[in-house]
Amino acid sequence: MNDFLIYSKQCFINNQLVEATLYIKNEKIHQVIKGLHTIENIPFLDYGNLIVMPGIIDAHVHINEPGREDWEGFETATKAAAIGGITTLIEMPLNASPVTTTVESFKIKQNAATGKLHVNCGFYGGIIPTNANDIEALINEGVFGIKGFLTHSGINEFPNITREHLEAIAPVLKKYNIPLLLHCELSDNNVPKVNNPKSYQEYLQSRPQHWETNAIDLALEIQERFDIKVHIVHLSASEGLERIKKRKQKTNKLTVETCSHYLYFNAENIPDASPIYKCAPPIREKQNNDLLWNAVLNDDFNFLASDHSPAPPERKQLEEGDFFKAWGGISGLQFTLPLLFSEGRQRGLTLEKLIPLLTENPAEFLGLEQQKGKLQEGFDADITVWDDSETFTITEEIIQHKHKATPYLNETLFGKVIHTFVNGVQVVENGKLKIHRQGKLLLNKIERR
Repeated sequence: MNDFLIYSKQCFINNQLVEATLYIKNEKIHQVIKGLHTIENIPFLDYGNLIVMPGIIDAHVHINEPGREDWEGFETATKAAAIGGITTLIEMPLNASPVTTTVESFKIKQNAATGKLHVNCGFYGGIIPTNANDIEALINEGVFGIKGFLTHSGINEFPNITREHLEAIAPVLKKYNIPLLLHCELSDNNVPKVNNPKSYQEYLQSRPQHWETNAIDLALEIQERFDIKVHIVHLSASEGLERIKKRKQKTNKLTVETCSHYLYFNAENIPDASPIYKCAPPIREKQNNDLLWNAVLNDDFNFLASDHSPAPPERKQLEEGDFFKAWGGISGLQFTLPLLFSEGRQRGLTLEKLIPLLTENPAEFLGLEQQKGKLQEGFDADITVWDDSETFTITEEIIQHKHKATPYLNETLFGKVIHTFVNGVQVVENGKLKIHRQGKLLLNKIERR
C-alpha cells in the first residue's frame, strides 16, 4: 500500500486534537485534509475516536548490540519499540562492545543494526578519557550527539570523564553545533557506610542529590563558558531543577530530560532485595518525584525518554537481591506512552502537553524537526494510533524485550497502542507486528558553524 488514507476524529495536528484525514503517499504525509475525506480507489483506514499522533521518538535507548546481544539487541528492542508506538529511537554509545567511541566501532554498530530494524534508529557517539581526537570524525560520520559520564558508567570500556576532557572537546562540539549529553553524577565519599546491600534506602543514600547537582553545576559551567549545546540526561534530583531553569533563561543551548521510571515509581514503595528497580541516578522519594511532575507540568523538561537499559536476570542480581552489585538500568522501552499517560492523567497532564514531549520536542533536539515529530505535509509518515480509554495489564506474554524482567510487570495502565506506521508502512496492526524491518538507519547531517 503506497497510497492510503488515515481518518480519525482525534488527529493531533498543530498541537490540538482535530477531525482530519491524512493522505499517505510514498512514505510521506502527502496531504492533511480537514474532516472526513475519501478518494476513489485509495484505501481508507477509519480509526474513529482513536488518537492519531506523530510516531514517538525515544532519544535515550540502550540496545547493547554488538557484543552484549544477550542483554538486548536491535531485533527485540525495535520490535518492542514498534509495538509501543515508538517509530524512531536513538541508541547510546554503551553498552555495546565495542563501545561507540571511534569511527571503526560506529561502523561495526551500523553493520550490526542493518537488516534488523523494525523502527528508525540513529546513534550517539561517546567521549572517554582516551578518544578526544576521535570526536570530530564521529560527528562527520553522522552521530546525533556525544555522550559522556561524570561518574563510573558500569562498563569498564566506557570510563568517566573529567572537566579537562570536556574542555578539550568543547571547541569541536561548538564548531558543529552538536549536543554534549551528560550523565550528571559526581561521586564523592560524603555518603553513609553500607551495612545492608539489600536495602533500597541504603542504595538511595549512596547516590545522594548533591552528586547530581554538583555534576549539573559543572555541566552548566561548561555550557556557559564554551557556548555549546549541553543536554542533561535522566534528571532525577529535583534540587537540580532551579539552577537549570535559571541558565535556560539565558541560553537556548541547554536541554534536560527525565524518564518514565522517575515519574512512575517512588522510593517509599520499592521493596528491599528488589534490584529490578535499580538505576542510576536512583528513583527518589515521592516528595522529590512530585517536584519532577511539577516540572513536567511547567514545561521545564525538554522531552521525556525511556532510558531503556536491560540486562540478563543474573546481571540484575534478581535472586541475590544485592542493589550494589546489580546492573543499574530499567527495562521499559515498550511502555513509555501508557506509563506517562496513566500517571499523568491523575496529575492534570493533558495530551496537548504530553504528546509534544514524546514527538515534536525530541525531534527538535535531534535536528529532525523538518521531517519528524508532527503530522504535517511533507513529513515522514511515522504515525502512532492508540486508544486513550482502553486499559491493559503488563504481562510477560506481551513484553517484547529480550528479557521479561521489568519493574512494570503486572502494572495496569491506560492507553493502548493499536497501530504503528513506520515510513508509511503499517508495521503494527491491532497490537501485533505485521510487516518486519521497515526501519531505516538514521545519520545526522551536520553543518559547520
